[in-house]
Amino acid sequence: MTERPPMEAARYPDGSLLYPSHPVGPDGNAPVETVDLSEYTAEVITWTTSTATPPGVREPNHIGIVEFDVEGEPVRAIGQLTTDDIEIGQTVEPVYVEQLREPTAGIREPESQSWDGYRFAPI
Repeated sequence: MTERPPMEAARYPDGSLLYPSHPVGPDGNAPVETVDLSEYTAEVITWTTSTATPPGVREPNHIGIVEFDVEGEPVRAIGQLTTDDIEIGQTVEPVYVEQLREPTAGIREPESQSWDGYRFAPI
């Protein structure tokens, strides 16, 4: 089993958080630290189901936009949901998955790809 990597958001000097991180934040400065969002819960802002997915991605694919509250600072993330039994406003937690996509289904060499990441599961 692969060790669970952090779900890193970057904090910038003005206090804002971005996920994924960017080399320059809203204030024009570089990040000053990272925050592991996998240690927090989030609220579902909206969600949808995609039935026309890229090769190797599960079908149907339930996708959500969630918002974390990290010490009063909001940070949003988009990602797969573990189920379609979900409601706007529901609390979810990040769940590490070793394979979000079938690596042999694409046109690139499977070894050149990393398909692990996080899905959001209702609590």
